[in-house]
Amino acid sequence: MQIMVCGSIGYGGGEEIRHLYSFLRNEGFHTVDHIDNQGMDYSNINDFRDKKDLSARIVHHDLEYIKRAEVLIVLANKPSYGTAIEMFIGKSSAKRVILFAKDRVPTPWPINFSDDVVKSEEELVKVLRKVEQR
Repeated sequence: MQIMVCGSIGYGGGEEIRHLYSFLRNEGFHTVDHIDNQGMDYSNINDFRDKKDLSARIVHHDLEYIKRAEVLIVLANKPSYGTAIEMFIGKSSAKRVILFAKDRVPTPWPINFSDDVVKSEEELVKVLRKVEQR
């Protein structure tokens, strides 16, 4: 089972994504790390308006990783255009979508496009173990 973690990079969530990838690997899960494996950390860029080619490359890269993943874990800590689209595409492609929401979620959209909602790393591991057994 290949797992991809989706979350806000441009709004400062890169470290949380890296942490979750590391946690999942330590728990024995297989990940498709779309940030560090290809050097696609763009957290240092704060304005993409004049970066059309780079934007297209990043989006294409992430969409390819969604194709490879069987499960998407979506971090619900910060709103993100990219994460919302990744979630929609994942759900539309029959991927398992797990929303990881440690805090309250004041919008119905991510709940609707999730198969599961978890509030802690422990809950996340339990759900992933059940998915593995199917």
